[in-house]
Amino acid sequence: MRDAAIVIFGAAVRADGRPSPALARRIGYGLQAAADLEHAPILCSGAIGRHGPSEASVMAAALKARGAPPERIVLDEESRDTFQSVVATARFLKARGLSRCIVCSDAYHLPRIRLMLAVLGVRTEIGPVPRGPAGSVRHWLKMSLREAAAIPYDLAIVLVRRRSLLSEIHA
Repeated sequence: MRDAAIVIFGAAVRADGRPSPALARRIGYGLQAAADLEHAPILCSGAIGRHGPSEASVMAAALKARGAPPERIVLDEESRDTFQSVVATARFLKARGLSRCIVCSDAYHLPRIRLMLAVLGVRTEIGPVPRGPAGSVRHWLKMSLREAAAIPYDLAIVLVRRRSLLSEIHA
């Protein structure tokens, strides 16, 4: 399976530089995917948020500390939101000549990510993500409602900008 990349989508970094519970889960999903796809590059996507180092650098440090080979890890420290991470993912796959990606994020986040990538012509597979709530049910409901609002918003942006995004990705 040398035609795929593993992509870990960012989440918050705590004030002390440690991953939030959501980011820690996503790192874990990425590690599981990396074990299954031994040669796939691992794209860590996420800029500096409210605190400290970039989400991508926190992911990379955790992956390396848990045995992921550093040469497989690629950082996208520019993407500040899901939309930007999706565009960076499509650009990365094109640059590497890869045909698909394994998406590592929380289950509530996956539909939006996969929908935007599909509009950009990227084939996706869901990483080793458990179905159902991760963390508290309250958090799950809050995030699911947020995603319900974000899906039409981000989809509209991708559809309106699709032609220019595809030109930029394929340039």
